[in-house]
Amino acid sequence: MTREERLLAAVIDAVDTLVDDFDLIDFLHTLCDRCVELLDVSAAGVMLEDPGGELQLIAASDEHTRLLEIFALQHDEGPCVECHRSGILRLNIDLTSPAETGTFPVFAARGRESGFVTTHALPMRLRDTVIGALNLFDTRRQNLSPADARVAQALADVATIAILQHRTAAHANQQRAQMHAALKSRIAIEQAKGILAERWSTTVDEAFDALRRHARSHRLGLTMVCRQIIDGQLPTDAIDRP
Repeated sequence: MTREERLLAAVIDAVDTLVDDFDLIDFLHTLCDRCVELLDVSAAGVMLEDPGGELQLIAASDEHTRLLEIFALQHDEGPCVECHRSGILRLNIDLTSPAETGTFPVFAARGRESGFVTTHALPMRLRDTVIGALNLFDTRRQNLSPADARVAQALADVATIAILQHRTAAHANQQRAQMHAALKSRIAIEQAKGILAERWSTTVDEAFDALRRHARSHRLGLTMVCRQIIDGQLPTDAIDRP
């Protein structure tokens, strides 16, 4: 597809949140994939605010990014954490520059260890409501162009509107249940990834890609497939190996 077609597909993904069987986890993983495809970055991650106001990692494009984002939350520092607090966009952060990473030196060091040298943090906000942040990472010393920066913020905005719209359509306790379910889904996904990676002697990223392909090809929810793997209802040999 052309870049314009992929961008349109991202918008369509957001519109799909209006259906009853909307899967928040799959939607946000797809958002991460769209960012990597459209913006020529190496990785992406999404953090959302839980009902208690705390940030939680919900999706990442690969395992290195997932671990880095968890590290940021554990140490309560990093551009994504700061972006969520301030609601202010930060682009083209050089992780090798002490001046640019002065408020998150531990995160910057961990980012460099993971192979990243540039990062960007974009607020997921609508007016005064900030629900999370989108983080982009690059293994190259490469800035986002002004056009790509606008596309990145547009993707974050579309995702924010989609999530808030879906929440608005439900009762307050359903909003809390959705976030709780998302966190439980994340745990199930991590367990299923680990099971496949161990049995196949492959990486967790390859295992996750195989799970997503199986879910989509069989028109099943990603979380459902992962729980079937964990419960033994779905044999691992039924999943096409990478």
